Formats: sequence, C-alpha cells, structure tokens
Amino acid sequence: MSAVPTIAEAARAIAARSLSPVELMRDCIGRVERLEPTLHAFVALDGERAMEAARNAEARILRDGPRGPLDGIPVAHKDIVDVAGLPTTACSHILVGNVATRDAAVVRRWAEAGAISLGKLTTHEFAWGGPSFDLPTPPARNPWNPEHFTAGSSSGTGAAVASGMILGGTGSDTGGSIRGPAALCGLAGIKPTYGLVPRTGVVPLAWSMDHVGPLAWTVEDCALLLQAAAGHDPEDPGSAARPVPDLVSGLGGGVKGLRIGVVRHFHETDVQVSPATRRGIDEAARLFGELGASVRDVTLPPLAEFWAPGMTLLLGEAFAVHAHWVRTQREKYGEILRERLLLGALISGEHIIAAQRMRRRLAEAVGTVMRDVDLLLTAAAMGEAPRIDAVDRWIGFKTPSLTIPFNLTGQPALTVCSGLGEGGLPVAIQLAGRPWEDTTVLRAGHAYEQVRGALKRPAP
Repeated sequence: MSAVPTIAEAARAIAARSLSPVELMRDCIGRVERLEPTLHAFVALDGERAMEAARNAEARILRDGPRGPLDGIPVAHKDIVDVAGLPTTACSHILVGNVATRDAAVVRRWAEAGAISLGKLTTHEFAWGGPSFDLPTPPARNPWNPEHFTAGSSSGTGAAVASGMILGGTGSDTGGSIRGPAALCGLAGIKPTYGLVPRTGVVPLAWSMDHVGPLAWTVEDCALLLQAAAGHDPEDPGSAARPVPDLVSGLGGGVKGLRIGVVRHFHETDVQVSPATRRGIDEAARLFGELGASVRDVTLPPLAEFWAPGMTLLLGEAFAVHAHWVRTQREKYGEILRERLLLGALISGEHIIAAQRMRRRLAEAVGTVMRDVDLLLTAAAMGEAPRIDAVDRWIGFKTPSLTIPFNLTGQPALTVCSGLGEGGLPVAIQLAGRPWEDTTVLRAGHAYEQVRGALKRPAP
C-alpha cells in the first residue's frame, strides 16, 4: 500500500472488500518498524496481538460484514490510557512495571466498534512534563521534521497519526494536549465537551479540566472516533448522563447560516502568533463567509485572564494527584515535571477558591458572547513547531495559552490544520462551540477542510 488512507477511506474500502484489514495492519506495522527509531512515537508495540486481531476481523467481516466504520482500523493509545495486558507508565520511572488489568472506557468502546490497538504511545511525563530527555523513553519527534517538537502532551499520538503508523489515536487534553499536537503535526484533534467522553482508566492530571478525545488526519475521522467513544460511564464522576449526539451524519451540512465570531484579540493582541498562523485564520474567516456563514469579530476577556486561573487549578490539582509520590519518590520524576509539581505545593485552598470563582465568571462571559454566535474562531498554537532542543522547560508558564480557555469552560474545541508556514511545518486554526454542540464544531471543521483542500502527509 503506497498512500495512507483516512479512517473513512479505509472503512469504505474494507466494506467494499477492496482493502484487507490484514494488509492495512501489516502496512502500519511496517511504518512503525521503519520510522520508530527516528520518531519515538511508541513506548509499547503490540504488533503480534494486533495482527491476530486483524486476521480475526478480516474473517468476521468477510462472513458478516463490518460492524461499522472503525472495524479493522489500526489505532493506538496514549500511555496514560489503560490497555489490558500492556504497561501504563505515563512515561515515568514512577510507574515502570505497572501493567493494566482492564481496558479504559475509550479503549473498550473503540475495540467493541472493531478498532484494533497497535500499542501504547509516548506522552510527556504524566501528561505534563516535557519534552524530557531523562525519562524511561525519549520524547516523540515531529514527522514533518524530526528535529522539531510535536507539542504535548499527546506527543506520540500526534507523531504516529501524522506519519501514518496508525489511522487514529487517543489523546488527553487538560490545557491543550490534544489540540497542540494536532496543530504542530498537521492533524485534526478535538477536545470534546467536558463529560462527553469518560475518563475511566485514564491517569488523571487535573480532574476538573481533564478531557479525553481523538486525533486523526481529518475532522471526519475525528467524528467517527468520537462517536464510538462518547457516552455516560458511571465510574467517571465527571461523565454526563445524557444521550449521545449523532456526530457523523450531519458532517456534510455545511456552515450556511452559522454565526462565527473571530476572537481576533486572542491572537493579535493578547499574544502574537506567526504571520502564517494569522493568515490561516483570516483565510478561514473568508472561506466561512463564502460558504454562507455570518462572520464577525467578537471580544472575550483577555487571554491572560483565562490563563491565570487555568494554571492555578492545573498546578493545585496536579499536586493533589501526585502528593504521595512527591513526598516519597521525588527523585524518580524527570526534572521538568518534578519542578512543576513542587510549584503546585505552593497553591493554597484560598488560591483554588479564587481560581474557581474566576473560572465561573469567565464561563459566564463566554456564554454571554455565544448567545449571538454559534462558533468561535482563533489560533490553536503560536506558529510552527520549534526545534525540540530549543523548547523552554517553562513553556506554558511564560505566555498565555491559546487553548486553556476552553478547558476552563468545558466547551468543545477543535484544531484543524490551515496549511504550512514559512519553515514548511504546519499551522492551524481553532474552532470552539457551545457546550454539547460538538456536532456543530465538527460540521464547521469538516466544511473548512473540504474547501482548504487535501494536504500531503509528511515524509520523514
């Protein structure tokens, strides 16, 4: 197989019996074997079990037809997501030897839909500290240029999907850890509404802002993966007991009649993004207008006002998760995460309460603006991926994050690649919708991709 198909393309070909799940899996494993020494996307490759599952899927599909669009599709999971029988180490010396005894909810649901796990993927340590070079495994590299960063913390997922090792994978997003790798690796990635996808079996970072969602090559593929993952799970107290929306059938509905607000001050005043990123946002706004959407500028609170309570809560909640290990095994952490967690020890109850109050005011402010618009458009990242050896260890602390506002509000937010910058690396836009209107976000992202045109995959 020469070209890597999207999930939707592979599903159609498998249903038409013009593509074998065994052939598809063999092709993905071949890419892993060829590219892994450079990209470091995997921490555990489960190739033998994946090939057996592909053979079983092929026999079943030939007999009964596919279960759905994920049947026979190779995926993999971030190394904070439990896969029964495989280690869940969060890429930390703390959890070396920890083997999952059951699947996380998202893993189980994708498997029930027929997706086949190829293994576990690199993450920043405990989904926060990185890129680090003092962990059990090296950090993932960007397939567009392996000397460059993937963003994090779903770093291995970004690298594996962009390079065609897998067709889709899990990510988690506490302050941008799905949308960041999607932006820097040229992918689509959605942080769903808080509570839509359960986090059962996923190592926590900051419980009140943690989300689980997919990364894939296209928005359509993200919709297919999210559809299979969504739904209530009583084992996750943050999981919402409400009907799962149809995220797929309306993808082709276009944006005519939608009202889109461009949060221009986020990326022009509050922080300064690259010229290519800014051009991509302006072009997206123009295209949405040509497709029949009403596009206008809107004003939210300054980005720094989201960043301050977001970082306060992240620090405080992360320290609460790690307090025992920090006190008893501090030397086992990588240097970057250890220093961040020790900062969290300085967060008091007073700080947390103040941050929660500010969080509520910010959510109300965004909600007021979104009475008059259906979607918000802004940047997903500052620009192209920096060199991996030049990433500041305090990245995320010195400049307000473009993604953390929607972790605070719990709204769905999607990254879509808008093209390549001056250095030949991807840049991206970000679309956010009202809570529980993930369908609208995906529909708009898909419409944008259709007029943006197809992108060639990187060739590392």
